[in-house]
Amino acid sequence: MIAAIDCGTNTIKLLVGDLPGVAVRETRMVRLGQGVDATGRLADEALARAFAALDEYAAILAAHDVTRLRFCATSATRDSANAQVFADGVHARLGVWPEVLSGDEEAALSFDGAVRNLRTPVTGRVLVVDIGGGSTELVLGTTTPEAAHSMDVGSVRLHERRLRSDPPGPAEVVACVGDIDAALDAAHAAGVDLGSADAVVGVAGTVTSVAAGVLDLPAYSAEAIDQAVLPVEEVHALVERLVAMTVAERLALPWMHPGRADVIDAGALVLSRVLRRTRVDSLVASEADILDGIAWSVSGP
Repeated sequence: MIAAIDCGTNTIKLLVGDLPGVAVRETRMVRLGQGVDATGRLADEALARAFAALDEYAAILAAHDVTRLRFCATSATRDSANAQVFADGVHARLGVWPEVLSGDEEAALSFDGAVRNLRTPVTGRVLVVDIGGGSTELVLGTTTPEAAHSMDVGSVRLHERRLRSDPPGPAEVVACVGDIDAALDAAHAAGVDLGSADAVVGVAGTVTSVAAGVLDLPAYSAEAIDQAVLPVEEVHALVERLVAMTVAERLALPWMHPGRADVIDAGALVLSRVLRRTRVDSLVASEADILDGIAWSVSGP
């Protein structure tokens, strides 16, 4: 069997299988990027949480006789001065070195993971939006990426930087939106024309959590969320509600993961601002994401 690990700013995800079959899909919320935007370093407590998750994953890999593993790390490790400490810990536990993806590599893998297995293929240009804890990838393409840009705005980074009150005050929200809009302006200047997209596919935890809220699920359900088609106006309405809530109120939502409740305000604002620059009236939510793209890169075409 093959395995893929995606280590982001907020989560570490594992996929094991013989694709297209998936035997194991696991997520651990470790907040590896805690404080990285301010300090430039991975915090000791964040490293401890990540290593505890990797110890669990090592046992899963051994139980499934995995022969090939690709471990990809994204925003937090790109930005940290002590990334080698993390890399050494990964190697000691799993026997592989983490690959720190560039923004372009991250974008291409996110696009492949999101688009490859859509049950109803979309026509025209597809915009894949991957909102992570530290960065957001925007990828435009048809069957393959044609333009991509990685923005240094994500749920953890922006929340720590701008949304410090509970709930965020109006001035904080304005400052957060300003950062997002500036990043989107840079993406447009880099050749990612959001207005040219015929369809938008959103991936990763911010998007799937928003999808759960729009669908008003009694509990988080990957099966119900995967490839759900969400009216854009309902997405905007839910984002406004989430930003106005306290963390305690978000935690009371039946579909909200406790490890996401404090930072989803910033991530949801990223999603809303992206959608406002498109001409689509619906958003497709996908449970398949960069993790699937990494897995397919290990298993071959």
